[in-house]
Amino acid sequence: MKILIVNKFYYNRGGDCIAAIALEQLLKSHGHEVAFFAMNYANNFPSEWTGYFAPEVRFSATNTIGKLKSVKRIFHSSDIKIQFTRLINDFQPDIIHLNNIHSYISPYVAEIAYKRGIKVVWTQHDYKLVCPSYSMKHEGLCELCIKNTIHVLTNKCMKNSWLQSGCAYLESLYWNRKRLQKYTDIFIAPSDFIRKKLIEGGFDKRKIRIIPNCIPRNITDNLLEKENYYCFVGRLSEEKGIIELLSVAKALPYRLIVVGDGPLKQGLLRMVNDCDNISLVGFKQWEELKYIIGKARFLIIPSACYEVFGLVSLEAQALGTPVLAANIGGLPETICSEHSGDLFEPGNIKEMQDKIHKMFTTHFDYVTIANNARYVFSMKNYYNKIINLYRQILDSKFIA
Repeated sequence: MKILIVNKFYYNRGGDCIAAIALEQLLKSHGHEVAFFAMNYANNFPSEWTGYFAPEVRFSATNTIGKLKSVKRIFHSSDIKIQFTRLINDFQPDIIHLNNIHSYISPYVAEIAYKRGIKVVWTQHDYKLVCPSYSMKHEGLCELCIKNTIHVLTNKCMKNSWLQSGCAYLESLYWNRKRLQKYTDIFIAPSDFIRKKLIEGGFDKRKIRIIPNCIPRNITDNLLEKENYYCFVGRLSEEKGIIELLSVAKALPYRLIVVGDGPLKQGLLRMVNDCDNISLVGFKQWEELKYIIGKARFLIIPSACYEVFGLVSLEAQALGTPVLAANIGGLPETICSEHSGDLFEPGNIKEMQDKIHKMFTTHFDYVTIANNARYVFSMKNYYNKIINLYRQILDSKFIA
């Protein structure tokens, strides 16, 4: 089978990129021919398909021409049409698998594929199809745009800017539900939570399949001896609940290691300056990160936003480390409460504190946690689900 994978970037910028690149390698390992389409970018990994990549656009451009090119890319772009059509002509894919494509590439690629009669699968890594600002947050959780996207403009959800919010609103009108469903054969939802949000937003439930993310790396490491600390791994930003976590951690006797970088870094460093039990260690590559997670008594995910799924939860469990997470979004679907971890109400400081105490006093079967995660969320299981979906679509048997 010949599969063309599409994603904004071709380096490990975020979970969407990690998942898309891991899918490319997984399909290749099973003998499929795989091509990749992304935007040219300095940090991209080397690829035999770079010559087909779309020219770079920058939404932070200071000159008028650069800004206009970026805005045009959101809707239609001759650059995209030329490069993507050339790749389709040369590669002749059976399936086109979209990932995170808005803004830097745009759903225009789905329209091009549809007009060529090529089947399109689209994995949803965020809430863009029901929330023009991606995150379903505005001064807290927000679901207003599920029914009417005008709220992205009236609330200035995009960086508190009338211009950017207006552009996001126009994008939602142009790439509306009707058009996107016409051009896409199947939408893949990594969690039941995002599936329900898509349905609430008017998407046909018959066109949505739940395929949970897999662990995007082959974790076969021997389990490490646990040490007396817990850890947080993620972006240091407000929606990740890191401020609330540090407020709780300061009052507890347990050691916390915080891994990651982000806009709140300097403020958080000042916040814990006099705390001997909290260490902010910055961003870490996997070879170092796996030891931090693997030796931890548990991983904590205190998110205050609707996480689509939670790859770090899977990675922790595959290393035999239980997970304490906020009961929000798709996170609960990654945890078997009382077996591989526990949940708490997001933003509930008292319950978070109580559950941290509980996690330090609960006995977990680390071997069973690792074995279950490595099996249930294995690349093998994910591959079987993906390839079966591809075959059903090509056989036109995918509509219930």
